[in-house]
Amino acid sequence: MMKYLRYLLLGVLALGLITVALANRDTVTLRLLPPDLETLTGQVWSAQVPLFVVIFGGIVAGLLIGFVWEWLREHKHRAAAAARARDVERLEREVARTAPAAPKDDVLALLEHPRKAV
Repeated sequence: MMKYLRYLLLGVLALGLITVALANRDTVTLRLLPPDLETLTGQVWSAQVPLFVVIFGGIVAGLLIGFVWEWLREHKHRAAAAARARDVERLEREVARTAPAAPKDDVLALLEHPRKAV
């Protein structure tokens, strides 16, 4: 049931994006610098693209910036988790080194450690 609901949601999302793209097909000019700065620097860069490309590009750029921001923000949590994992490994090695090895078989355990007669 959830699979069909997911397909329905993706279909509605695709239909909405296609509708936005078809409604915004007019071309717009993208400029790297404002016209006054272009004349001052001599650098003229502009491109003619459909408006929906600008809209979808802005959405994708915002998502990427958000993902990178969150990844940087969560660095301290990942570092703390890695430090705890190293501590756990160190403590497990120490326990394995200091704890006596348990016998693998009950019969062998009795032979290795016989009871003292009373």
